[in-house]
This record gives sequence, C-alpha cells and structure tokens, in this order.
Amino acid sequence: MTLGALIDLGLPVEELQGLIAALGLPGASLTARRVSKEHLTGVQAMVHAGGPQPARTYREITALIDVAPLSDMVKARSLAMFRLLGEAEARIHGQPLDTVHFHELGAVDTIVDVVGAAFGLARLGVEQVFCSPLPMGWGMIAAGHGRLPNPAPATLELLKGLTVYGADLPGELVTPTGAAILKAYEAQCEPCPAMTLARVGYGAGSLDLPGHPNLLRLYLGAPLAAAPGRRETVLVLETHLDDMNPEWYEPLLAGLLSAGALDVALAPIQMKKQRPGVRLTVIAPPAARAGLLDRLFADSTTLGVRIMEVERVTARRWPETIETPYGPLQVKAMEYGGCRRLLPEYEACRRLAQEQGLPLMEIYRLVPRE
Repeated sequence: MTLGALIDLGLPVEELQGLIAALGLPGASLTARRVSKEHLTGVQAMVHAGGPQPARTYREITALIDVAPLSDMVKARSLAMFRLLGEAEARIHGQPLDTVHFHELGAVDTIVDVVGAAFGLARLGVEQVFCSPLPMGWGMIAAGHGRLPNPAPATLELLKGLTVYGADLPGELVTPTGAAILKAYEAQCEPCPAMTLARVGYGAGSLDLPGHPNLLRLYLGAPLAAAPGRRETVLVLETHLDDMNPEWYEPLLAGLLSAGALDVALAPIQMKKQRPGVRLTVIAPPAARAGLLDRLFADSTTLGVRIMEVERVTARRWPETIETPYGPLQVKAMEYGGCRRLLPEYEACRRLAQEQGLPLMEIYRLVPRE
C-alpha cells in the first residue's frame, strides 16, 4: 500500500522495477494498476516473487542491501527498517538478532516494500513524516509462526511511542512493515502540520473491508515558513486575595517558584465591599499544575484558583560572555525574527560592580545592544 501510494504521488513504476533488478532478486517483478475500494480509487502495487523464496535471516537481508547499488541514504533507511523489524522479532522470540529468521518478513515482497519505501521517499524529496493515530484491529491473523493475536506482537513492539486506537474491524490494519517505516522515519503522530499541499496519493490494499475503503492516503507538501520565536503552551493560574498577611507573600512566591512556576506577579486591585486586594498571577508549564495548586492552597488564604491554558511566544535566549575593561561579564542574548540583542544579567552585573567598587548603572552601560 505504501508503494502504491508513492506511485500515485508520482514515483515512476519503471524506477521501482529497476530497483528490484538492482537488489538481485531473480525472477521478482512489480506491477501496478488502479483499482476501486468502496467508491474510491488508488494504485495497487503487486510484487511477484517469481517462485518459492527461502526464509532469510537478518544477516542475509542486510548483506543483500549492503551490496546493492543504492544511494547511501536509501541504504541507511532500509537497514534501519530491517534492524527495527529484526530487533522486534528477537525480543519476542528470545533469540540473537543475527539469527532471526524473518519467514514472511524475509520474502521478496517485504524486501521490496522496505527498500522501495526508502527509495520512493528519497526520490520524492520527503524530509519529515507525520501520521494520524493508527488503528488496531481485532481477531487472529495467520503468520509464519502460526496464528497470532491481532495486532501481531512484532507490530505492537514497533508501535511503542506512537498513538494508537482500537477499531471495530477484524484483520491486520497495521503491519510490522508499515510500523517499521514509521519508526525508521521518526514519524510524529499529531494533527496534519501546516503545509502547502502539492499532491495526494492513494495506495490500495488487497483486502476488502466492508464499509471501509482499504486505502493508505499520503499527503505530499512543503512546510510553511516557520514563524519567528518559540511557541509553547503554558498555564496561567490566578487568584484574588484580600485577607492575607503581607508578611506571608515572600514565602508564598518562593514556594511557587520552587514548585516550577516560570513567573509570579502581584498587582493591587479594588475588590468587593471596597476592600483593597492583591491579584496573584502565576505562569507555569502544564506539568507543574498539581504542585502549584498545592502551594497556593497551603501557603495562601485563597478559596479558589482560575486556570487558563494559553499560547506563549518567546524569543530564543542563551547566555554569552563579553569582555569588558573590568574582566569577563555574562549577559543574556536574545533573537526574534532575525533581530538580536544583548541584555544585562542582573546578578552578574551586581557582582562585577561590587568587585570593582562601581555603580551598577556603570556596569549596565558596558553591555552593547547587539
């Protein structure tokens, strides 16, 4: 299905046929035709073995790829995929990687699938891969080791770290080969990223799934230019206080910062019954939520906290050291949208001012703008 979708995206069938010849697989060939699946059409790529094939070990398959006249990138990706497959099989069956027999995974069609995917993605200039959450079917499937629970154990090993969900369909919806392609390309399971969509390809499977078109759909596009700055999700926690001893604010703020707050601010406000009060605002990463709530309810008089999830855009920041007439001085460097500035680092400036017996503002003047 991957090869069919790549052909539908524009990969020439003749180049894949030449790839099979380059791999030195006697009698093997590839054909492609357009078929219909539940009122949608896609390209079905079929690999013909040209006769019975032996079960191959991981070492034999990697040796075959090593000697083939392929680009370094295609070889590296192909070997990475087979290593992932081999390691999954080795863990499941408790045997050394080099002696793993791939059975159906070592058949000609799987070798062509793996190397063909690496070749096709390189040929189309794909640099990054994304995927939607992956469906898990139910029931049993036939394999070289006999009947196995669906999804196959090797598939589940390879899908660790990716997003999956249960589907009310029998049959193998994600194969070990498909999972290995995603893992070797470090596919990110997330919503479709912003891109300029160029082409869409459909690869057809051999099974017919009633009510579900058995097609793999690939989008090919160019990413939009990255926006300047760094974007992240943060929490804003806020509460109003009108009955708290002012002496308690210092330990409260210190506790919030030690619990993971990125910033804490106090602002005077006018509350009900004309009471003066204080608005306490905390900015924090989502992971710090529970600890910050513990501190707020333990160390302040609040009875409730408002929590908002917002997007924060920050400039890139890093420390640098500059030379001054009084010695080295650490400063903060920032960059946003191509604009770069140096900013004084208070603690470093204060130390140097004390060491030299100079006013703090004199040290601040030593920091150039860029």
